[in-house]
Amino acid sequence: MQAIILAAGMGKRLKELTQNNTKCMIKVNGVTLIDRMLHQIERLHLSRIVIVVGYEGQKLIDYIGTLGIETPIVFIDNPIYDKTNNIYSLALAKDWLLQEDTLLFESDLIFEDSVLDALVSDPRDTLALVDKYESWMDGTCVKLGDDDSIEAFIPGKKFKFAEIKDYYKTVNLYKFSKHFSETHYVPFLDAYQAALGENEYYEQVLRVITMLDEPVIKGKRLNGQKWYEIDDIQDLDIAESIFTPDEDERVRLLQGRYGGYWRYPKLLDFCYLVNPYFPPEKMKDELRANFDTLLTEYPSGMRVNSLLAAKNFSVHQENILVGNGAAELIKSLMHYLSGKVGFIRPTFDEYPNRYDREHSVDFIPDNRDYSYTAGDLMTYFGEHPVDTLILVNPDNPSGNYIPKADLLRLIDWTKDVGMKLVVDESFVDFADEADSSIIDQSILAANTHLYVMKSISKSYGVPGLRLGVLASGDAETIAKMKKDVAIWNINSFGEFYMQIAEKYKKDYAAALVKLRTERARFQQELAGIKGVRVIPSQANYVMVELEEGISPKELLKRLLVRHNLLIKELTTKTNGRNYLRLAVRDMADNNTLVAAMKEELE
Repeated sequence: MQAIILAAGMGKRLKELTQNNTKCMIKVNGVTLIDRMLHQIERLHLSRIVIVVGYEGQKLIDYIGTLGIETPIVFIDNPIYDKTNNIYSLALAKDWLLQEDTLLFESDLIFEDSVLDALVSDPRDTLALVDKYESWMDGTCVKLGDDDSIEAFIPGKKFKFAEIKDYYKTVNLYKFSKHFSETHYVPFLDAYQAALGENEYYEQVLRVITMLDEPVIKGKRLNGQKWYEIDDIQDLDIAESIFTPDEDERVRLLQGRYGGYWRYPKLLDFCYLVNPYFPPEKMKDELRANFDTLLTEYPSGMRVNSLLAAKNFSVHQENILVGNGAAELIKSLMHYLSGKVGFIRPTFDEYPNRYDREHSVDFIPDNRDYSYTAGDLMTYFGEHPVDTLILVNPDNPSGNYIPKADLLRLIDWTKDVGMKLVVDESFVDFADEADSSIIDQSILAANTHLYVMKSISKSYGVPGLRLGVLASGDAETIAKMKKDVAIWNINSFGEFYMQIAEKYKKDYAAALVKLRTERARFQQELAGIKGVRVIPSQANYVMVELEEGISPKELLKRLLVRHNLLIKELTTKTNGRNYLRLAVRDMADNNTLVAAMKEELE
């Protein structure tokens, strides 16, 4: 068996990274793609490696000569690489295809060894390696029959998003038997190129072959093995986080993305916090039905969007402000605070990080659960007065909850002592207590010192829309903040969501019931894991303490590397103590996490 690598392309989408180098000389974690690929092929002990070069071909040939590859290498030059596509490059190597069985590679791939092993070890002699289509993939797809027969090749111009559940993406790694090349591929390659020219792709030949009664070639499905195709700098960035050999570095790179984990489709994210049971399918269908309009039309300005928020939360328009997520509103609000500000630690860092530490006063509960009451806060901040107190309720990450009646006492107390109170109730809807929100016009009007923040992303399961609200009886500050943020600070999708949200209140209530039920079950399952102590939570996440000797950072790394699970470790928030925060997802996902934790800890 031999290998053929197509490496003639210019890689224009990588811009300056390929100004003086061919695409396969791009480095991922300090190693070029061609270096990695050739050493992976080397271990197969093939008869030869045929490489079709073009752009910066001599530079690539010279570089490969420094890599110490012992397998014989044959180079073929494509002198018109800038006027042809890869069908011409493969046609230049067709005589080699006719000599023996061949592994065919495109040079812009990075993959783990198990990907190549899956193809080579399969006893079938002619295969196209494929993987289930995911949103990050681009290029040719196929549909497979139950027997792995390729029922259709789907080029980009024939791609139908409504059918993606049936699609598999070609990995651009193939195994051709000598017989297949002789009887099928090379004859059709010659005919196709003669008819349609040299500016085509070799996959088109396979597409024609699959239309035959006996197409011979089958699809080889991957099952979780890692690979990536690098076409642009974003692909390169993601590939570095997937393929870094340093496990600690992989954790750092993934955490540093702060989201966007849909680009890692096999990753289960227990770090970021959303409602897994909302929105309902009908609401998503309504959003989809209006997609064209929402994409191409400007959103309304702040005045109209404040009106929509006022309608949804039954408050006056002058008492509510809409933000591009709660984070935008937190940044703006913290700018208007002065004097000493009180924080409960640990908490959501966006608040204390936005204020001068020299004028910050921290209350740290003196117990292992980081639990506290309204009375605890009144006692502490009565002895350590501040101008503003910030409370996340339920708190993040502890899940500690102050019931509404006690919170109203705290509101009265802060009013009496002349203290502003910011309450972030982003997670309050998940509490067991009914009617727990304090976004209420009568409460706001009677307490102009009160500011209530709410992240719609977290409660309503729509983080991609980036929506948050701030409500307060302090209409003057709300008005200033409306001028502070951009007039079009939310997009048309967020505006439309607020427009239709009231129709789905019953669905939202049902989703909250499901979340509370699953949270209770999840907590019980977690409590059954050796070395894990569960802290009761009223939010859509659970904080747990690990036994002394179990490193949260090490467990995080093992869950990510071995199980593709991302969790939040809290050592920096809890002075090095062994705590984790685990998002509540649906039952199937939660069971996956519990099983993985048991495997690692028991």
